[in-house]
Amino acid sequence: MVSKIQPAEREALLAEPIISVLSVTAEPGRAPLTTPIWHQYTPGGEVTVLTSPGARKTKLIEAAGRFALCVQDPKTIRYATAEGPVTGVRAVTEEERLEMARRYLPEDAALAYVKATPEQSHNVVISMRPERWNTADFSDLTDELS
Repeated sequence: MVSKIQPAEREALLAEPIISVLSVTAEPGRAPLTTPIWHQYTPGGEVTVLTSPGARKTKLIEAAGRFALCVQDPKTIRYATAEGPVTGVRAVTEEERLEMARRYLPEDAALAYVKATPEQSHNVVISMRPERWNTADFSDLTDELS
Protein backbone atom coordinates (compact mmCIF):
# COMPACT_ATOMS: atom_id res chain seq x y z
CA MET A 1 0.00 0.00 0.00
CA VAL A 2 1.29 3.46 -0.89
CA SER A 3 1.12 6.03 1.88
CA LYS A 4 2.21 9.58 2.53
CA ILE A 5 5.12 10.13 4.90
CA GLN A 6 4.27 12.00 8.08
CA PRO A 7 5.87 15.46 8.57
CA ALA A 8 8.48 14.41 11.16
CA GLU A 9 9.48 11.39 9.08
CA ARG A 10 9.75 13.34 5.80
CA GLU A 11 11.92 15.95 7.49
CA ALA A 12 14.12 13.21 8.96
CA LEU A 13 14.47 11.69 5.49
CA LEU A 14 15.52 15.05 4.00
CA ALA A 15 18.02 15.48 6.84
CA GLU A 16 19.80 12.21 5.98
CA PRO A 17 23.08 12.40 4.02
CA ILE A 18 21.46 11.19 0.80
CA ILE A 19 22.52 12.90 -2.41
CA SER A 20 19.51 14.94 -3.47
CA VAL A 21 18.23 15.94 -6.87
CA LEU A 22 17.68 19.67 -7.33
CA SER A 23 15.09 20.96 -9.80
CA VAL A 24 14.50 24.53 -10.87
CA THR A 25 12.47 26.19 -13.60
CA ALA A 26 14.57 26.64 -16.73
CA GLU A 27 14.52 29.00 -19.67
CA PRO A 28 11.38 29.07 -21.88
CA GLY A 29 11.18 26.07 -24.16
CA ARG A 30 13.39 23.92 -21.94
CA ALA A 31 12.62 21.29 -19.35
CA PRO A 32 13.39 22.15 -15.72
CA LEU A 33 17.06 21.87 -14.81
CA THR A 34 17.46 18.72 -12.71
CA THR A 35 20.82 17.83 -11.20
CA PRO A 36 22.25 15.83 -8.29
CA ILE A 37 23.63 17.94 -5.45
CA TRP A 38 24.82 17.68 -1.87
CA HIS A 39 22.55 19.42 0.59
CA GLN A 40 22.20 20.01 4.30
CA TYR A 41 19.00 20.20 6.33
CA THR A 42 17.99 20.21 9.97
CA PRO A 43 14.30 19.40 10.59
CA GLY A 44 12.31 22.58 11.01
CA GLY A 45 15.05 24.68 9.42
CA GLU A 46 16.22 25.62 5.97
CA VAL A 47 17.84 23.53 3.27
CA THR A 48 21.26 24.68 2.06
CA VAL A 49 23.18 23.79 -1.07
CA LEU A 50 26.63 24.93 -2.19
CA THR A 51 27.31 25.81 -5.81
CA SER A 52 29.27 28.08 -8.10
CA PRO A 53 27.94 31.63 -8.40
CA GLY A 54 28.33 31.46 -12.19
CA ALA A 55 26.64 28.09 -12.67
CA ARG A 56 23.51 27.83 -14.78
CA LYS A 57 21.63 26.35 -11.82
CA THR A 58 22.57 29.34 -9.66
CA LYS A 59 21.34 31.80 -12.26
CA LEU A 60 18.11 29.85 -12.71
CA ILE A 61 17.54 29.65 -8.94
CA GLU A 62 18.11 33.39 -8.60
CA ALA A 63 15.70 34.08 -11.49
CA ALA A 64 12.99 31.72 -10.20
CA GLY A 65 13.43 32.64 -6.54
CA ARG A 66 12.74 29.03 -5.57
CA PHE A 67 13.78 25.43 -6.18
CA ALA A 68 12.94 21.89 -5.15
CA LEU A 69 15.00 19.03 -3.75
CA CYS A 70 14.09 15.35 -3.86
CA VAL A 71 15.67 12.58 -1.79
CA GLN A 72 14.97 8.89 -2.14
CA ASP A 73 15.86 6.43 0.58
CA PRO A 74 18.16 3.89 -1.11
CA LYS A 75 17.13 1.13 1.33
CA THR A 76 13.35 1.46 1.02
CA ILE A 77 10.97 2.73 -1.57
CA ARG A 78 10.35 6.13 0.03
CA TYR A 79 10.93 9.65 -1.21
CA ALA A 80 10.40 13.22 -0.09
CA THR A 81 10.43 16.35 -2.22
CA ALA A 82 10.61 19.78 -0.61
CA GLU A 83 10.01 22.97 -2.57
CA GLY A 84 10.20 26.54 -1.39
CA PRO A 85 11.48 30.06 -1.73
CA VAL A 86 15.12 31.04 -1.64
CA THR A 87 15.81 32.80 1.64
CA GLY A 88 19.43 33.78 1.03
CA VAL A 89 22.51 33.58 -1.14
CA ARG A 90 25.90 34.28 0.41
CA ALA A 91 29.56 33.37 0.15
CA VAL A 92 30.55 29.96 1.50
CA THR A 93 33.15 29.59 4.25
CA GLU A 94 35.88 26.95 4.27
CA GLU A 95 34.28 25.48 7.39
CA GLU A 96 30.98 25.06 5.54
CA ARG A 97 32.71 23.41 2.57
CA LEU A 98 34.43 20.94 4.89
CA GLU A 99 31.22 20.31 6.86
CA MET A 100 29.32 19.51 3.65
CA ALA A 101 32.10 17.23 2.39
CA ARG A 102 32.18 15.40 5.75
CA ARG A 103 28.45 14.85 5.48
CA TYR A 104 28.91 12.75 2.34
CA LEU A 105 32.49 11.46 2.52
CA PRO A 106 34.73 9.73 5.09
CA GLU A 107 37.04 12.15 6.93
CA ASP A 108 40.17 11.50 4.82
CA ALA A 109 38.22 11.81 1.58
CA ALA A 110 36.47 14.97 2.79
CA LEU A 111 39.78 16.64 3.59
CA ALA A 112 41.24 15.54 0.26
CA TYR A 113 38.17 16.77 -1.62
CA VAL A 114 38.31 20.24 -0.04
CA LYS A 115 42.06 20.47 -0.71
CA ALA A 116 41.64 19.32 -4.34
CA THR A 117 38.86 21.81 -5.11
CA PRO A 118 40.21 25.22 -4.08
CA GLU A 119 38.15 26.93 -6.80
CA GLN A 120 35.05 25.95 -4.85
CA SER A 121 36.10 28.26 -2.03
CA HIS A 122 34.36 30.93 -4.14
CA ASN A 123 31.07 29.02 -4.09
CA VAL A 124 27.88 30.36 -2.60
CA VAL A 125 25.46 28.94 -0.07
CA ILE A 126 21.86 29.03 -1.27
CA SER A 127 19.22 28.61 1.43
CA MET A 128 15.62 27.55 0.90
CA ARG A 129 12.70 27.29 3.30
CA PRO A 130 10.63 24.14 2.58
CA GLU A 131 7.07 25.23 1.95
CA ARG A 132 5.52 22.40 -0.07
CA TRP A 133 6.19 18.70 0.33
CA ASN A 134 5.45 15.70 -1.85
CA THR A 135 6.10 12.27 -0.35
CA ALA A 136 5.38 8.61 -0.86
CA ASP A 137 6.20 5.47 1.05
CA PHE A 138 6.05 2.20 -0.88
CA SER A 139 8.02 0.27 1.75
CA ASP A 140 5.04 -2.00 2.48
CA LEU A 141 5.49 -3.31 -1.05
CA THR A 142 9.05 -4.50 -0.42
CA ASP A 143 7.73 -7.58 1.41
CA GLU A 144 5.43 -8.36 -1.50
CA LEU A 145 8.28 -7.92 -4.00
CA SER A 146 10.66 -10.20 -2.10
